[in-house]
Amino acid sequence: MTTERVNPPDLSPPTGFSHAVVASGSRVVFLAGQTALDTDGKVVGRTLPEQFAKALANLLAALTAAGGTPSDLARVTVYATDVAAYRVHAPELGRLWREAAGRDYPAMAVVEVVRLWDEEAMVELDGFAVLP
Repeated sequence: MTTERVNPPDLSPPTGFSHAVVASGSRVVFLAGQTALDTDGKVVGRTLPEQFAKALANLLAALTAAGGTPSDLARVTVYATDVAAYRVHAPELGRLWREAAGRDYPAMAVVEVVRLWDEEAMVELDGFAVLP
């Protein structure tokens, strides 16, 4: 797969995301929404950063099982129950992202939702990847 991150100079400089990702390859992997569920189906983590780290780990585990790597991610949507809290924790969430997925940022959006499927969940990530 090849990816090209496109960040036009007439848009605000991106921080922790790319404005557009042009991906070409032969396989598209759609990744279901992942929260901070452990293998027993229980939400783990009492803080937003703890839940974000686990949800991201779950998303990357699904991607790895499908044969992909973090650099194959073309799009990720973050659903947060409290965008104000997400902004407060943004520097830490960015560090967690870089440690787990690197700096090849996909196109991203953060969307505030009233609640997620599991009432204890504060954040959910879904997306898709393009594999060679």
